Amino acid sequence: MTVSASAVIIGASGGIGGALADAIAEEGAFARVHRFARSAPGGARLDLLNEHSIVEAAAQVAASGAPTLVVVATGILHDTTHGPEKALRELDPAWLAKVYATNAIGPALVAKHFLPIMPRAGRTVFAALSARVGSISDNRLGGWLGYRASKAALNMMLRTIAIEERRRNPSSIIIGLHPGTVDTALSRPFQGNVAPGQLFDAARAAVQLLDVLDGLRPPDSGKIFGWDGAEILP
Repeated sequence: MTVSASAVIIGASGGIGGALADAIAEEGAFARVHRFARSAPGGARLDLLNEHSIVEAAAQVAASGAPTLVVVATGILHDTTHGPEKALRELDPAWLAKVYATNAIGPALVAKHFLPIMPRAGRTVFAALSARVGSISDNRLGGWLGYRASKAALNMMLRTIAIEERRRNPSSIIIGLHPGTVDTALSRPFQGNVAPGQLFDAARAAVQLLDVLDGLRPPDSGKIFGWDGAEILP
């Protein structure tokens, strides 16, 4: 990465988001790293379920210079009352709406308000954490209906946004990232089935994702990539 005005990490209070912000700051490729989170104090607050807070965060970043990297490192799989559905009979419309709002609509709204403040020329990257289970062609086990569907929706959002953004800046890169299984609160209840060597700590996951970002070029825009750099098909 070349030295740029700023980078933006949304979801910086989470395991992967915090590790990404730390790794980017340590690399020193950006003059400033903006860290936003729903629970962040003061002006660093951004709630994906509140578009006004996204507007305010974008304005705050724009006031200090155009960012060339924006990463949405957020997602929901379960909470204290709901887990991922194992069967169709478990679908709950309110929970499903919340999962879609967090995993697909929120990142799309971030793109809506942050892409216009990114440069119109030169390499820019907008990335959002996706998941391999969002691949329709790779779905052989079923289950996790809301999470799968919301990540598939996110992938389509990113693909469509990439086409539009290419017209504004031909050197832009809009992509989804699958971080693998990372030792965070999101994956903790499901780590028992992870193969040896495939559970990453957040710091390692962040470095792996940044390595993937570094290797991407404009023709990659609109695609989804795994932590190992391999493309994940829709």
